[in-house]
Amino acid sequence: MTKRKAGKLKSLKKKVFKAKIAKKVQNEVREAISKSRKDLSFPKGVLEKYSIEVDKAKVNIVVKKDETTITYNLYVPELGPATVALLDEIRNELVAESSIGMKEITDPSAFGTIKERFMKKATELIKEKLPNIDTSTLEFLVGKLIQDMLGLGNIEFLIHDPILEEVVIPSSKEPIRVYHKKYGWLKTNIRVGREEEILNYANIISRRVGRQINVLSPLLDAHLVSGDRVNSILYPISTKGNTITIRKFARDPYTIIDLINNGTCSLDVAVLLWLATEYEMNILISGGTASGKTVILNACMPFIPPNHRIISVEDTRELMLPDFLYWTPLVTRTPNPEGKGEVTMLDLLVNSLRMRPDRIILGEMRRKEEAMVLFEAMHTGHSVYATLHADSAAETISRLTNPPLNVPHNLLKAVNLNVVMFRDRRKGVRRIFQVAEFVDMQGVTRPNILYRWIPEGDKIIPHAESSVLFETLARTTGRSKKEIGEDLQRKKSIIQWLIKHNIRSLNDFGQVMNYYYSSREVLMDAIKKDDVGKILKKEKEAH
Repeated sequence: MTKRKAGKLKSLKKKVFKAKIAKKVQNEVREAISKSRKDLSFPKGVLEKYSIEVDKAKVNIVVKKDETTITYNLYVPELGPATVALLDEIRNELVAESSIGMKEITDPSAFGTIKERFMKKATELIKEKLPNIDTSTLEFLVGKLIQDMLGLGNIEFLIHDPILEEVVIPSSKEPIRVYHKKYGWLKTNIRVGREEEILNYANIISRRVGRQINVLSPLLDAHLVSGDRVNSILYPISTKGNTITIRKFARDPYTIIDLINNGTCSLDVAVLLWLATEYEMNILISGGTASGKTVILNACMPFIPPNHRIISVEDTRELMLPDFLYWTPLVTRTPNPEGKGEVTMLDLLVNSLRMRPDRIILGEMRRKEEAMVLFEAMHTGHSVYATLHADSAAETISRLTNPPLNVPHNLLKAVNLNVVMFRDRRKGVRRIFQVAEFVDMQGVTRPNILYRWIPEGDKIIPHAESSVLFETLARTTGRSKKEIGEDLQRKKSIIQWLIKHNIRSLNDFGQVMNYYYSSREVLMDAIKKDDVGKILKKEKEAH
């Protein structure tokens, strides 16, 4: 046999071998995916079943009820030996061939670029080794590879599940826990096997934000570029083992349409909130822990006209406003290990007043100094929105006027509306409990309840006529009570139309509000003709 023929034979054998490996890998991946789908069939107890996709790797999720508990089950395809060996080989080559400098590693904004580069290179390497691989298998392998190398492995699926609010790795001895929007805290069927692995995840997160976590500095509290907040504590400070808590940023927040549909808010209250927000009334939102204060606050923001400048001040970035709004979000910063570089809520509030804002939003009012700056802002013509912990309108007044806030009663008349939130822990629902205005009675502030929630029938009903709010609106807008009533009816018809067509996403809802303020005649004509496309299609084309 000539050298040329021998070379051709060798090349042919290599191609055949690659084809066999590609087929084996494809079969293993298909079998693994098929098996994970079979695991979804339970005889009883299934509450929810759905799939999510991260980096084009798709997994299945089942929420099911056993005899005593509800569990969250993540079914990730278990890869066969040929696939694992292939991924290990490619992982080593990626590490060897990729040149990432320290500046890129410690730069939070560079993570997306690094991820794209790795995905491109991983795709090339897999195609080179397995030229006959099909697209779906290729995408799954690239996604799995990137999650394991740059992400948090299977935890990435939990982070990207929109139904979850928090993900907790308590230690290697316990399963991961998640906070589900509907069912509360749930135990999962996955756990991190070793403490070293949890430490590695903490280090990956700390590098993403340009920070360090180690034995000498065992605490990490950081905001990721995605908006998620991560808190990590190492052993032995956390006595059970290394722990990580990830509080997820709402990527698809509730709008007022969602809140009406799920019973949190009534149509009449939604219209009142729109009216108050549009005409720069000051709104305080109070309630207990996890009662939905920020949810309601965020739902009111699309009602702000687009030509108003909005400055928000938060400890943790939770607000998410439509694209059309002129919004500058500010967040506080904790001091570094040397105790330097801290930026407090008060620093940001004082600074925000120098930024010529039309609207100021405070994530949570906690200290006297913050309260005084906010009330000063109200009295100097700024429209202010804030949240605080109180379970009723009367308790809101008590909290404001007693230590530690100590706001004088004569300043409270600047608050035009107080929305009180309530969480029914037994049923797992959140409701607007009260909507009130503050009334001055011989120097003492009392609440006048306009709407209240009643558990019988789960309804929000009118309670009393307004004695201050509409008078203030008439004075500031120059409108008669009749004109304000007509405005409320027009707003009501718009919201009913949005509910009818399920226009509920933040930016779609925001587009409609943008039309309301910039081309109201066009919007009202579209509603009259029941033409959704006239509004949403035009706006999308403009973008």
